Amino acid sequence: MYTLYHYPYSQHARRVVALFEEADIEYNLKHIAMDKNEHASKEYASINPNEQVPTLIDGDLKIHESNAILRYVCTKHGLSEWYPEDLEIRANVEQWLDWNQCRFSPAVVDIVLNKVFMGEHGDKLAIKRGEENMRNLIPILDKKLEHDKYLAGDNPTIADISVASNIFQLSLAEAQPTESNIDTWYQRISQRTGFIKSLPQ
Repeated sequence: MYTLYHYPYSQHARRVVALFEEADIEYNLKHIAMDKNEHASKEYASINPNEQVPTLIDGDLKIHESNAILRYVCTKHGLSEWYPEDLEIRANVEQWLDWNQCRFSPAVVDIVLNKVFMGEHGDKLAIKRGEENMRNLIPILDKKLEHDKYLAGDNPTIADISVASNIFQLSLAEAQPTESNIDTWYQRISQRTGFIKSLPQ
């Protein structure tokens, strides 16, 4: 059975839980209290030297990056509905996974970390930077969803799970996008059983 090191307010950890639940894959959840700095402990650093969650343990294998975990689980279990084998669709999935991690996530972290989790110690310049970047990023996502039901076509994939986890994260800072195309898409994803089960309780 998989072991997943996890913190419920980590969007990166939640997206892995969402896939496990959607695919009905058994896993053991190990809570890392990031609010108590457990991720920076020597014990956890020996598991994940990045001192972040999630970490997936599968036998002797350790995987640290959430999107890499999603790809690995889909490939191992043949979850072609979530990680399609068709080259064109797969390319779109990969594109949006990378966009989410490289472009979208830094802006989400700037806003949510500093507005919600850092409290009065939050970096106001980082918040401003995140909000400015969002003004460029949100229209890209909204335009993509103008004619497509999901990010890679007619069916949800791990790209949708990954990006939607960041949309929920923005809601913690009352910064969730209100554009109609994004909202319609997000409602589809957020009503799925796996997504619901991944949310903080």
